[in-house]
Amino acid sequence: MKIEKLTLHLKKIFFCFSFALLLSSCSSVRDPDNIYSDIDYTQEDARREERKRILDLLEKNPVQALWRAFLLNDSETISDCEKAVQEEFDSAVEKSDWYTALRIQKSLSTLKSSLSAKLSKSLTELESLSKKDVPGLSGEKSTAQKKVSSYINGTVTIWVDKGIKVQNGMGFADRVIGSGFFISKDGYIVTNHHVIEDLVDKKSEGFSRLYIKLAEDSDTRIPAKVIGYDSQIDLALIKTEVDAPFVFSLGSSADLDVGDKIYAIGSPVGLERTLTSGIVSATDRKLFTLGSVMQIDAAVNQGNSGGPCIDSNGNVQAIVFAGMLQYEGLNFAIPVEYLKSLLPVLAAGGKVSHPWIGCFGHTKKELGKDAGLEVQYVFPGSSASRSHISVGDVIIELDGQKITNLEDMQNVLMRSAAKSIVKIKYRHGDDTANSEVSEASIYLGVRPENPGYNIYKGDIIAKSFVPIFGMRLISVSTSSSRKYSIEEIIKGSVADESGFSENDPVEIRNIKLNEDNSAMYAEIYAKNRKKGYLDGIMAIAALLDSPYYF
Repeated sequence: MKIEKLTLHLKKIFFCFSFALLLSSCSSVRDPDNIYSDIDYTQEDARREERKRILDLLEKNPVQALWRAFLLNDSETISDCEKAVQEEFDSAVEKSDWYTALRIQKSLSTLKSSLSAKLSKSLTELESLSKKDVPGLSGEKSTAQKKVSSYINGTVTIWVDKGIKVQNGMGFADRVIGSGFFISKDGYIVTNHHVIEDLVDKKSEGFSRLYIKLAEDSDTRIPAKVIGYDSQIDLALIKTEVDAPFVFSLGSSADLDVGDKIYAIGSPVGLERTLTSGIVSATDRKLFTLGSVMQIDAAVNQGNSGGPCIDSNGNVQAIVFAGMLQYEGLNFAIPVEYLKSLLPVLAAGGKVSHPWIGCFGHTKKELGKDAGLEVQYVFPGSSASRSHISVGDVIIELDGQKITNLEDMQNVLMRSAAKSIVKIKYRHGDDTANSEVSEASIYLGVRPENPGYNIYKGDIIAKSFVPIFGMRLISVSTSSSRKYSIEEIIKGSVADESGFSENDPVEIRNIKLNEDNSAMYAEIYAKNRKKGYLDGIMAIAALLDSPYYF
């Protein structure tokens, strides 16, 4: 495991923001031409413009175009979109791309489109076909071994050869070493995305080659290739042309609880065939923007990344992805459920895209219990916005799955396909327990790499500060677009932890972004009530991605 890659996964804990990189200046509206206004479908000129936009979208994304045509409720536009969707479906079936065909058929079923019944494959058939022959899901079972050490032969050392690195006039071998494990007899291997990142990163200027080394033959490097990868969940599927000496079964981390014993197998610092043991220390660490990861105390070092965490029966319960070398016993693993849900799309090939509807929010509590997911911000022009979901609404169901908290929402989104259409149910207003349930068909767009950056560029400052810093602002001056009063502080947010309070007067002096637009820094002149209305400039910083964007 490469230590420099840990920042990607542990940035919620270790956030070091370099002010020297912050160069852009403050503006009240970042991109005024892109601020979305709700379409008034009763006005013919608005309907005409929306028809044009839908037809422009048709070639690029037929399913999204069809969804918007249904919102417009224009039969001619719907008919045009259904023709394009059927062409995309037929093309997917011809290529045996069952994952894409399933996404399209499910979207049509959600919309109750008459086209759904006319397609060559039904929803039930496609659900079966999409999982058929997927490595790791085809029903192969590992044979129980007498000793835990016997499972080592199912693991491999991942070797990414990056050529020669020149330092101080001398050349050094440049390579990345990780671990992996077989999930099929014909050579499919699971590892971490960050292990093979140099092979798929378009920004990488070097030339890298991928090899694996079998546990039973550590001298021979065997060529391999990347099939699919997911940068957000840090998983990758690779393939090599060998007959796997041992194939792991995928278990269920739901069977594990804090204190249960696990074993980790890998190649720490290149030492193949290393097995360590420990216990599950925690099951709900928020290190990813989607889902929770496990904390384990089994010894993990550089090179363990991508190796399996197994139980005494050899079932994979998690995948090692990070360890803190300076803190003994502080290591992390990805629950195997995430891998099982992603395998069909990983096997389909390429980069995995995760869905979102364009909202920000937290779990709603009622009488001390989780009552749904409260929407605290809606991005203009997003799927949620077009579906008339508003701030204060509480989401209670998505794609037929009950939503009681943020974790439920993340789990459903992780199992759902981006660029598909699903049903959503939500309640309006503060008294959500007694309010009526609204239902809508909603399009799952592709989650941006840094949602907060898109929001900053596409909305006014007063609104974008809600998801980014956790403060809702209202303007208090017609002569200055930078003066506000704080209307609300979101509990646990950057603004809350920085000591801001409701009704504090603030003036935004400067806003800057870091080099890759993953974090924001703001200089705010404030009269802080908690500090006796002492005035002064406060500097606050926030990451532009978090689990609270959905």
